[in-house]
Amino acid sequence: MELEEMVKKIKAKPLREEAKKRGIPTHCVNKLDLAKALPVEVVEELAKQSGK
Repeated sequence: MELEEMVKKIKAKPLREEAKKRGIPTHCVNKLDLAKALPVEVVEELAKQSGK
C-alpha cells in the first residue's frame, strides 16, 4: 500500500500525537507531510488501527 493510501485511512489526531512523541513539529503541517516525517512502520500501524 502506498503512503498516500494509508494516510487517507488515518485521522489527523493520531498522526499528530505520534509526531509529537518523536519531536516532529505539527503546527501548519498536513497529514501527508506528517506521514512522510514518521517512520513507515508507525504509519502502517496507524492505518491498521483505523480499521477502514
